Amino acid sequence: MELKRVVVTGLGALTPIGNTKDEYWDGLIGGKSGAAPITYYDTEKFKTKFACELKNFNATDFLDRKEARKMDKFAQYAMVASDEAIADAKLNLDDVNKLRVGVIWGAGIGGLETFQQEVLNFAAGDGTPRFNPFFIPKMIADIAPANISIKHGFMGPNYTTVSACASSANAMFDALNMIRLGHCDVVVTGGSEAAVTIAGMGGFNAMHALSTRNESPETASRPFDGTRDGFVLGEGAGALILEEYEHAKARGAKIYAEVAGGGLSSDAHHMTAPHPEGIGVVEVMKNCLENAGLKPEEVDHINTHGTSTPLGDVAELKAISKVFGDHAKHININSTKSMTGHLLGAAGAIEAIASILAIEHGVVPPTINHTTVDENIDPELNLTLNKAQKRSVNVAMSNTFGFGGHNACVLFKKID
Repeated sequence: MELKRVVVTGLGALTPIGNTKDEYWDGLIGGKSGAAPITYYDTEKFKTKFACELKNFNATDFLDRKEARKMDKFAQYAMVASDEAIADAKLNLDDVNKLRVGVIWGAGIGGLETFQQEVLNFAAGDGTPRFNPFFIPKMIADIAPANISIKHGFMGPNYTTVSACASSANAMFDALNMIRLGHCDVVVTGGSEAAVTIAGMGGFNAMHALSTRNESPETASRPFDGTRDGFVLGEGAGALILEEYEHAKARGAKIYAEVAGGGLSSDAHHMTAPHPEGIGVVEVMKNCLENAGLKPEEVDHINTHGTSTPLGDVAELKAISKVFGDHAKHININSTKSMTGHLLGAAGAIEAIASILAIEHGVVPPTINHTTVDENIDPELNLTLNKAQKRSVNVAMSNTFGFGGHNACVLFKKID
């Protein structure tokens, strides 16, 4: 059978450097850091005292107060970002066939704050199990797409993908295939996460995964830098409207880019550490290029996973050099996590949005906070350091990897 073409017609972003798609893009191009001291709880006894929290966000500015109380923050974020994307796509919800509109969402953890609070409440009590009746519905990872579909009446495929930090990239690939194979006309996809909590920060600190640059939070996320010491935890959501090309064209939709293809692989190596030679990353990028029917030399830009960890950054860049060969030095490589921090299950979605907007605007956002060369990184690679760079971007790749060795990659290209 002939696969249908899939395009992006709507975007929504709720990030530590901007609460809308446009604010997010302005923050990226301006090299804005979203890292700051944590305001959600007392950090006195924590190794890491900062994160990339959302700024000036109040859920009840967007959601009914009663409904908002029934949702964990990760689900609230999903609702806000998806509403922006749906509005951006100018979908006429009275005309669209809702039986053929799906919602496929990514979340690596789900309602962590809800789980944490209910357990703390129980522990502080007399042992009687008095749990909130919304405890389970607020906590489960699949509730975000459920709430989106309930609000809008979308009756197509509806589920959550969970593959740690690769979750929303997995969701986008599933959405692509649902439309390619003719099962849907439109899919709302993306991801959300809200793990800046006592449990989230404490757990990642115990793994020695987080930066502890408490004296300078805004410079702590420094992918590819020789002094990087771990990632900075972020929160938020990214939403994309994927649509069958002829369906989008028939309604006169604005098309941001075509979703050319995607790829998946596994490191099969370690629970948390990447393979030092990036073997799984090599395979996922090869799979993605093959799936898209594109050659390595056609890629102009790669938004890397680039978390600012000592092992991960080097392994990914080694893999890029292996896949792209001499062409690698002609690619604008960057890591937008230097600005947003690491949004875990939502990372793939917001980084895909950054890649799509780079195609639209002909500008590649910078990798900020670079001050020291890492001798383990090829100096000929263009890592788009500290300042945005203008260039024509026809094809952009977005890499996302998760604990457990889950690798996902999505390719976008300028529409013909």
